[in-house]
Amino acid sequence: MSLFNRHATLERHSLLLTVGILVVVAIGGLVEIAPLFYLENTIEKVQGMRPYTPLELKGRNIYIREGCYVCHSQMVRPLRDEVERYGHYSLAAESMYDHPFQWGSKRTGPDLARVGGKFSDSWQLDHLMDPRSVVPDSIMPPYAFLAKKTLKFEGIEDDLKTQRLIGVPYTDDMIANAKSDLIAQASPNADYDAEDALVARYEAASGRKGTLRISDYDQNPAEITEMDALIAYLQMTGTLVDFSTYEAGDLNNRR
Repeated sequence: MSLFNRHATLERHSLLLTVGILVVVAIGGLVEIAPLFYLENTIEKVQGMRPYTPLELKGRNIYIREGCYVCHSQMVRPLRDEVERYGHYSLAAESMYDHPFQWGSKRTGPDLARVGGKFSDSWQLDHLMDPRSVVPDSIMPPYAFLAKKTLKFEGIEDDLKTQRLIGVPYTDDMIANAKSDLIAQASPNADYDAEDALVARYEAASGRKGTLRISDYDQNPAEITEMDALIAYLQMTGTLVDFSTYEAGDLNNRR
């Protein structure tokens, strides 16, 4: 009975209730915040993660510019139905170089966190040119105009420098060779030395082989278009971590 009386006392005195609320919130805040001061990093490092290549970064910028995140999320939640449909749930490390992240807030279309490598470049091209040609019930608008727009990348070095300022580990070598790396990734067989240098730079950053895809994404060898960049970005999403060997908390994955 005394406990009920004390509770009634708090309810009848607004100032006392306010003080009580502040005390409880302060305790909860300390419990959540204090441990962060003792952690070097709140993101588990996972082998395979690397910065975006210049072409992938340009594609990501186009993805954001066109508002793709409005209809497509990039976060697989640890729920059975999502894991069965999309694959392994998303890791914090997979967004560690995203500024801003592309988790999204709704799904008019499917989640794209694991779309990389799920379809061929030709399928992605057809889907972007005319979505209903491959998905009859799709309500997605066509993006055929991207195949006609030459990709502008004169300031790509500045893009990488800016990303480095906010924590993305682009090296001086990556920045100095940004233009040649972009051209090499979208122009297969054009310059083998440039391709080898591109792969070496970014695979060294990832610690894992096979994380970089070189292709004529839009099937137009005459020029590098915005379609090349967007497909390059889509084809790498969710492909960097080898989930066949990944185990949460496994120190072998922390590099």
